[in-house]
Amino acid sequence: MAGRRSLGRQFGWLWAAYGVSTVGTMLAFDALPIIAILVLHAGPAAVSALAATGLAVGAALAVPLGPWVEFRRKRPVMIATDLIRFATLLSIPAAFALGLLGFVQLVVVSVVVGAADLTSRAASGACLKALVPPEDLLVANGRFESTSWTATMIGPPLGTAAIGLFGPVTTVTADAVSYLLSALGIRAIGGKEEPPPQRAAASSMRGPGRGELLEGWRFILAHPALRPLFFNAALNNGLIMATAPLMATLMLGPLGFAPWQYGLAFGVPCIGGLIGSRLVRRLVARFGQHKVMFASGALRACWVLWLAFVGPGAAGLVLVVLVELGLITCCGIFNPLLATYRLEQTGTDRVARTLSAWSVTTKVTIAAMTALWGVLAGLTGPRTAIAAAGVLMLATPLLLPRRARTAMREGEPAPSGA
Repeated sequence: MAGRRSLGRQFGWLWAAYGVSTVGTMLAFDALPIIAILVLHAGPAAVSALAATGLAVGAALAVPLGPWVEFRRKRPVMIATDLIRFATLLSIPAAFALGLLGFVQLVVVSVVVGAADLTSRAASGACLKALVPPEDLLVANGRFESTSWTATMIGPPLGTAAIGLFGPVTTVTADAVSYLLSALGIRAIGGKEEPPPQRAAASSMRGPGRGELLEGWRFILAHPALRPLFFNAALNNGLIMATAPLMATLMLGPLGFAPWQYGLAFGVPCIGGLIGSRLVRRLVARFGQHKVMFASGALRACWVLWLAFVGPGAAGLVLVVLVELGLITCCGIFNPLLATYRLEQTGTDRVARTLSAWSVTTKVTIAAMTALWGVLAGLTGPRTAIAAAGVLMLATPLLLPRRARTAMREGEPAPSGA
């Protein structure tokens, strides 16, 4: 069996930085809502407002940061966003120790961390494209994907256990430290970073204008293959995330599952993400990039509807595990393919703006659809709302591009005509 393919020391440090920050994030999964409930005794409306505000306002703040990142060196931006998140998150245990923690502070932290996350994501995509040869992008994205699912599988259970043993702000402290370690990892990449694209002198003096702010969306919507993938990804992610609180309500309420069973049902299937991310290179080598991306993108739409039929007891628990395992395995294959294809199709002069536009749209769509499905569940019940999401998911493969397209050459202008 061949050994692991080496992508070089610089990628190793980037991967290590990503890994440590992802583990920290998963340890602190839902930490702010938990603190709001346990420490501040916030009600459901306040907790929902906390989650929605962080997504929506953080995404709005990230809109002008995409063009700003585009024309700057990416590693200093990534280090800065890590240090901002470190300091912002560390303010929570500090305020808690002094007895000064309040709900407004949680909202501010949620917004700042959300904006920094989106900014860092745009910069890290451009950094990855500069560090890794085009033929190795799929390998790199596959490793990121497997790291993400590993952290998702082990992080939340360990985090909730740590909260029970050491107190409500423990995981937030760990998350803050993970960003400091991530900044040190990015600093250790070393070597000379390529200079960023140059802006026009007039634009540089005025700051990002409307054209620069919208360039990421303009490029995506004008691209014949990225456009359908953009809408497909936003709709799929929005529908999947909109069902998460409804499943919690259904399983922990009428169906009578214990919290540990709920955690098990959504933790164990994350092994499917590892399986998918490990299989993706072999599948592409055998069937081709486009066929595998289309098939996995279509198959991931077939699972959510089955969640509407979950019942009580062991049979219901097994059904949830199998459905989530199938869904996450398909995502583990599709996600690195999408990330690789997106970088291949995007010139280096617009990577940050394109990734920023993509992430902002995804976050806003998730926030809007989660709120909408909450209203729908209030009117019809969670099971009916989950079924509606599942039926809509079945239509999303229609948005996948039917034909394979070759990657753009560097410097090639954006496709014209949306």
